[in-house]
Amino acid sequence: MRIAALDLGSNSFHLLVADAHPDGSFDRLFREKEMLRLGDVVARHGRLTDEACAGAVDAVRRFLSLAEGAGADEFVACATSAIREADNGAELVDRLAADTGVRVRVISGTEEAALIFRAVQASVLIDPGPAVCMDLGGGSLEVMVGDSTELAWATSLKLGVARLTAELVRSDLSDPLRPGDLRRLRKRVEAVLGPVADVVARFAPKLLVGTSGTLCDLARVAVAAETGAVPISINQHHVSRVAIEQVHEQLSSLPLAARRRIPGLDARRAELAPAGSLLAVVALELFGAEEMVVGTWALREGMVLEEMRRHQGGELSGDPRLMRAASVLDLCQRCGWREVHSRQVAKVALSLFDQTASLHGLGAYHRDLLEHAALLHDIGEHVSGESHHKHTAYLIQHGQLRGFKPEEVAVLATIGRYHRQGEPKTSFEPFAAMDGEARDGVFTLTALLQVADGLDRGHAGTVDGVDVVVEDDRIELRLRTTGDVELDLWGARRKRSLFEQVFRRRLELSDGAPPLPADEWHERRGA
Repeated sequence: MRIAALDLGSNSFHLLVADAHPDGSFDRLFREKEMLRLGDVVARHGRLTDEACAGAVDAVRRFLSLAEGAGADEFVACATSAIREADNGAELVDRLAADTGVRVRVISGTEEAALIFRAVQASVLIDPGPAVCMDLGGGSLEVMVGDSTELAWATSLKLGVARLTAELVRSDLSDPLRPGDLRRLRKRVEAVLGPVADVVARFAPKLLVGTSGTLCDLARVAVAAETGAVPISINQHHVSRVAIEQVHEQLSSLPLAARRRIPGLDARRAELAPAGSLLAVVALELFGAEEMVVGTWALREGMVLEEMRRHQGGELSGDPRLMRAASVLDLCQRCGWREVHSRQVAKVALSLFDQTASLHGLGAYHRDLLEHAALLHDIGEHVSGESHHKHTAYLIQHGQLRGFKPEEVAVLATIGRYHRQGEPKTSFEPFAAMDGEARDGVFTLTALLQVADGLDRGHAGTVDGVDVVVEDDRIELRLRTTGDVELDLWGARRKRSLFEQVFRRRLELSDGAPPLPADEWHERRGA
């Protein structure tokens, strides 16, 4: 089923077209956005102007054409704060139905919050839970509390960035914010959000998640300021309160022209970004959070998930770690993976990991990453067999893996990049950005995967198990086999250099299978 979800937001209209699968996953085919700033119009006039309505109709008509061109089976459209609150919002909804045929459902703030939280559950690892989540739009701020299994509480507040800017910023928007603007913004946010923070405190949340465009842009700006590069993916990135405060100081002190040039900030958000950064700073203070975890899925992804649930039934799993495994398998399947080979390599790699644990000292966290990397290691063949390791790294970086922190995606991409041979190098940017401890872990996991991959060189799965013998100067791998493994032994020996470097012992391999009966031996020899 191909679903087109249209989010008629207060700041932007968003279209997401996705292919839904029976297992509850979906592939995002494409996204489109048009920034209409309806929330700004409603905040200033109380209604939508003729010009704003015409722009909305044109945008919906264009999005409908895109969705139909993509072969969408289902088209769902939801309108939020601006259209909900405009005096003539119902008239616009009727006009959209008449002029485009699109029936728009105007949803309440709590409905919006529930859909957003469904998307958060499916894209961010809420562990430990519960989490307080905030979704910052143009007209409203949705605040939710819940864990990986349920939404416990939610509310919608009139604290959107377009609304705050229109009502409280009195200096020219092309200039830096004045002290009076900042005082008014802080006073409003504290007055409205403070009582909500008191309610949220009763749930004792363990982390804070921020979603939607403005908060994601703040995180991108913070990361770019720290690393010098705008990150490829921001989902589940942890941004400290100090970093958000620094971004806010920068945004509020610069004129609009300079804000538009800030790396990581969408230039179209530059006018409203200072109000958004101040809200983020105050929210972190009121919720007592030292960092914000970023979620890139929000209302439109929640709409797709809800439509899938309506058609297919079923609910999200209660185990947050299953999200990571499902996301990895989804990417593997999208890339037409060699499943039998990949699962065989994962089995052998994990066996090597477990039997060398006394040497490398890594735990369950790294074991999970090794399994994910092993399943993903050959997906680059989807692009080309030649240099497929480089394609693997690219696909992992851009594969929208849910539930993984950016630094974990970097680990998986690095292992994928070097799974064939050699050692990770700082010329590969994700590896260069790691600290020393993370690099050591990547070296170990890459070494294990290289040998495991070599032990299925023939893609026949003939290595049934591996017994590891560790001595002072050597490690012997005694293979339990179900057939001829000469090719696999050759493959592993070609890949043992990094293993020997990491474990500081020479690697020896032997076929531990029992000898063949004489008659079968002669038969194989052609006697």
